[in-house]
Amino acid sequence: MKSWKQIVLSLLIIGVAAGGWYVYKSKQTMVAEQAPAANGAPRSGSSARSAPLVVVEPAQEQTINNRLTAIGSASAQSTVSVTPYSSGYLTRLYVKAGDEVREDDPIAELDSETETIAVEKAKVALKDAEMARQRIEKLRATNTATEVQSVAAELAVANARLALQDAELALKRRTLRAPISGIVGILPVNVGNYVTAQTPIARIDDRSKVLIDIWVPERFAPQIRVGQPLTAESTAFPGTIHDGQINAVDNMLDEASRTLHVRAEVPNTDDQLRAGMSFSVTLLFPGDRYPSVNPLAVQWGADGAYIWRIEGDKAQKVMVRIVQRNADSVLIDAPIKPGDLIVTEGVQTVRDGAPVQIKNRDSVAKDAPKSGEQAE
Repeated sequence: MKSWKQIVLSLLIIGVAAGGWYVYKSKQTMVAEQAPAANGAPRSGSSARSAPLVVVEPAQEQTINNRLTAIGSASAQSTVSVTPYSSGYLTRLYVKAGDEVREDDPIAELDSETETIAVEKAKVALKDAEMARQRIEKLRATNTATEVQSVAAELAVANARLALQDAELALKRRTLRAPISGIVGILPVNVGNYVTAQTPIARIDDRSKVLIDIWVPERFAPQIRVGQPLTAESTAFPGTIHDGQINAVDNMLDEASRTLHVRAEVPNTDDQLRAGMSFSVTLLFPGDRYPSVNPLAVQWGADGAYIWRIEGDKAQKVMVRIVQRNADSVLIDAPIKPGDLIVTEGVQTVRDGAPVQIKNRDSVAKDAPKSGEQAE
């Protein structure tokens, strides 16, 4: 190759290299101008471009632990299974299923021939003892009978009278009577059956009120009191709310489930409710109030959960403790007041103490903070 060609090629390579170096230095200078200064403040002319754009929502306030709903089963206020005092054949039934009875109304009757004979024999024995006593009294008036004979005659009369009462009681017990007022259930026996003292003749339910057994979580246990009002809704009658109150509270919690056994009492004046029905029982409490924020606002770091609160036009990092997560909100324990502006979008670009631009400032100003809402 001739020397002049080599010179031209060398000059061309040098020119291309110089041009590339110029472009590289120009880009480096632009980056340096756009970078923040050492003290963290933006360089002149770049303040508006460096403040990140964020979306905020005002913090709310909600109440939790103010409502308890539990499912329970109902039982009658009183339930009695009527059984005979002794064995025998069932000779008569005075009631049928569904009948309403009053206390001491007859329910059924057993054969009573033996008891009737025993009553008559006791009457004869009592009459004989009284006549013997009268003879002794006449003899005693003439000092023919001794005092010992007189006392023995009195004792015989007393024993005969007790024997008669015992026989009359046995005869009376052959008729079974209702121990309480209520409604008779389905009878498990028929006339002619041989029954014993363990045979149930009838079941009587006093359902003027129904009792509902529920189990309350441990955190509500200190707030439960006898007489506390409540509402109950039966699965059989959806939409119908029955007012009631706490009837009884157990004296200890179940160690396995950490729940407290509570019994609710609901009036049944129209006799619609039955033992065995399922109920949804609701109790209201004062509850605890906590700030609530949008779930998107909660971030996590090495020290735990935090949110960004806007004060003026700057972001402030606030550490929080999660109290409860709901579908559309998170309840937190933090120094947050209702109405505080919390960053929900653009959280990745926010820095503590750095300025921000609020994208939805106008719409947020129109939204009034909602406090006291119930958290499910």
